[in-house]
Amino acid sequence: MSKRNTNAAKSAARERLRQEREREAKRAKTKRQIVVALSVVGVLAAAGGIGYAVVQANKPGHWEAVQDETVAAPANTTGTDGTSVVIGKADAPKTLKIYEDPRCPVCASFEQTVGSTVDKDVADGKYKVQFVGGTFLDGDSLGDGQVGSNGEGSKNAMSALGAALNVSPEAFLQYKAALYSAKFHPEESDDKFADDSYLIEIGDSVPALKDNAKFQNAVNNGTYDAWALAMSKSFDTNKDDVSGTPSFVMDGKKLTTAGGSQPMTVADFNTAVDAALKG
Repeated sequence: MSKRNTNAAKSAARERLRQEREREAKRAKTKRQIVVALSVVGVLAAAGGIGYAVVQANKPGHWEAVQDETVAAPANTTGTDGTSVVIGKADAPKTLKIYEDPRCPVCASFEQTVGSTVDKDVADGKYKVQFVGGTFLDGDSLGDGQVGSNGEGSKNAMSALGAALNVSPEAFLQYKAALYSAKFHPEESDDKFADDSYLIEIGDSVPALKDNAKFQNAVNNGTYDAWALAMSKSFDTNKDDVSGTPSFVMDGKKLTTAGGSQPMTVADFNTAVDAALKG
């Protein structure tokens, strides 16, 4: 083999090696660029995800948003935002205010024991009755504009009561009785009234509301959600010094037993009401 051929071979080998190194360097550079690009995309995606999560977390919930809605008052109401719900004969001598919270177990006990007596008294014209509904068991403090985080059942049931009242005062009374009944009223810790389908199921026990599309649509669409909050605010800002349920007021005075407790039996209730009517 000649020296020339040997030198040429070596030169060719060095050139091939140089070219291979260049190709390897390009491949490495391309790989680094891809890794950096993917890292940037990942960071942006993560940032976007965090941003989205923050935005979602800061969005107002349904009931918070409802506070800014215009109140649609049910039929058969009067007063600001339809928060005055008075039922009874026009010539009844006085009005009994009943303060209740739909989730209140003591209210349920009162309604199951004394509710039919109240309904008869109203039908007989003994007195009118004004219902004032609170939602404090949901953790709400609507007097301060705060919707709490202890549930939605009281507000949702109040809205459904508005849907029943929009049908008729009689449907309202019967639906209220059904809500508080032993059959349908849940434990205080069970926020079952938050379920629209359950409220509609209860409505089916009331003849005027059974398969009533108007009532059901109002419940499902939350037609009276803003009214429920307005009613709750009227409870929280009442001038009768009422802070718990059930409470009974006539002529600005709370009705109690001789011992100062709520009248939870028919006998105690009749005694307290008769005294107030004479007062």
